[in-house]
Amino acid sequence: MKFSKKQKREAIRIALSAVLLIAAVTVDKLLLPESDKLFSREWLFGLLCYLPAFAVAGGETLASAVSNIFRGQIFDENFLMSVAAVAAFVLGEFTEGVAVMLFSDVGELFESCATGNARGAIDSLAKLCPDKADVVRDGKIVTVPADEVAVGEIIEVGAGRRIAIDGVVEEGNASIDCSSLTGESLPVAVSVGDKVSSGTVNIDGRLRIRTTCTSGASAAAKIVETVEDAAAGKSKTEAFITKFAAWYTPAVCAAAVITAVAFPLILHQPFMTWVYRALSFLVVSCPCALVISVPLTFFGAVGGSAKKGILFKDNSKIELLANMKNVAFDKTGTLTKGVLSVDGIHVSSEDFDGKKLLEYAAAAEFSSLHPLASAITRAYGKTIDSTLLSDIHEIPGRGRSVVYNGKTVAAGNTKLLEDIGVRPEELSDVAGETAVHLAVDGRYVGSITFRDELKPTSAEAISSLEHMGVRTVMLSGDSQAVADRVAGELGISECKASLLPEDKLKELKNLISEGVTGFVGDGINDSPSLARADVGFAMGKNGADIAIDAADVVISSDDPIRVPDALRIARKTMRIAKENIVFAIAVKLISLALIGLGIVGMWMAVVADVGVSVVAILNASRMLSKDDKTLG
Repeated sequence: MKFSKKQKREAIRIALSAVLLIAAVTVDKLLLPESDKLFSREWLFGLLCYLPAFAVAGGETLASAVSNIFRGQIFDENFLMSVAAVAAFVLGEFTEGVAVMLFSDVGELFESCATGNARGAIDSLAKLCPDKADVVRDGKIVTVPADEVAVGEIIEVGAGRRIAIDGVVEEGNASIDCSSLTGESLPVAVSVGDKVSSGTVNIDGRLRIRTTCTSGASAAAKIVETVEDAAAGKSKTEAFITKFAAWYTPAVCAAAVITAVAFPLILHQPFMTWVYRALSFLVVSCPCALVISVPLTFFGAVGGSAKKGILFKDNSKIELLANMKNVAFDKTGTLTKGVLSVDGIHVSSEDFDGKKLLEYAAAAEFSSLHPLASAITRAYGKTIDSTLLSDIHEIPGRGRSVVYNGKTVAAGNTKLLEDIGVRPEELSDVAGETAVHLAVDGRYVGSITFRDELKPTSAEAISSLEHMGVRTVMLSGDSQAVADRVAGELGISECKASLLPEDKLKELKNLISEGVTGFVGDGINDSPSLARADVGFAMGKNGADIAIDAADVVISSDDPIRVPDALRIARKTMRIAKENIVFAIAVKLISLALIGLGIVGMWMAVVADVGVSVVAILNASRMLSKDDKTLG
């Protein structure tokens, strides 16, 4: 785990206080005389011996307690820790007094490491928002800062470049990769008159675009703004110990005062007897078992889940995850592989069969880097004899034309066929799929259709969530036909498609209003939803940096089955945490009653504090179990 500078300082301080405590115990046991009298010379020697360890371990907590008292915030965990530690010192239980503070510091460090610096999302948007643009001014190309480009100016975007500002194509044809905005894996062909958005990438060709807004109002900039707003909309989960201390601390302090003042008067017994009991009362009341066991339970969950490729960035989200009612999934790259493959070969000529059609398509796409070309090449599985190829022409935004084995082959979209005068009666597109059409010597011979392959465990993940009582929803930027088909194959409860990032966010907010909702995604376009969801899951293997930064949980393997695994871990975590809380409080209350009655003394404080902590830690260690069955 990577520590921040502050966390490193805290770890060093804890280590130093532990060393000082060990040294003090050694000196105490070997050199200092024992004494049961308070404020005696022996007591003073013990105080001086343990004071350095106490100052290092509890100085900040004591200072916070005093500061909060002056601000009217008296009864918090800092106050209780301070009172318990000071009481232990007064009673001569110096080891216990230092340990109270030391355990508290360890628990706070655990919490700090779990929360950490998990949000670096805005910095990672630099690639999405180009800071410069090539502008056509006075017939020349001038590179200027993007924020200096006025509305209506012409910018030029070459192949492989990212569009800096929204606009309309004035000149050129190209294929545009829109996955950063919509999650759509298929490139979109654009030509004169088509709208294009900032953040998208020009795959081929050269475009001249007339800007329709400033860079600050472009699509990429809106995503940045949406991420900021969504992150700000998340409420911070209040730590359990703070909530618990809000009523527990005043109750304990009131009981201690009553014990020290009221009982001697009522029972006509010596004040010192009851003052001693009251101080013991405060020592045993310190919730060290909770301070240790609750963070360790969550850290056990974090460690155990990490072995399964599930990385929690904020352990406070585990409680929300355990109560999750809805999970919304992005499609491309989340439930699917995000890699196109040939899904069907549709022959429309008696002279061709499937193998021959695929061969001619592979020849037409020879050496092309287009995603559809790569899919065709993989499906063909052989090497095209380049000596049979000639007159290779790339038509940006349309397709390709080559001469293969003496025949002119055109492979591309319907616009390409129209350009060469081929008008078949029926194009073999399949609903929910994209097709590359082929014409040989000016005659239509068929098409090849593609689809984004499902991940092997997607169906199992959806089925597991549904059986766990969690409703599944798909929110996709793809067409409705594509999304409906995938949702039907996976058994997803509800499907919404053709969504831009702001549309996804709107649908997600509706789900959140119905109950705790998670969102699973991988792209830049998913980052607003990942930030706004109660629990955001990002695919970490191939996911965008901003998506990973915006999420609460990172699935390093990109395997959707880890989503139900994470839910099982969260439910088990909360069950163990509640067991530890109930057990610790029950033992504390029993110990407090016995001390108040004078049945036991300080030894019970030690047993209650240390013994309960040990049992709670052993229970929390169950989260590290490697047996998947224990996750239920």
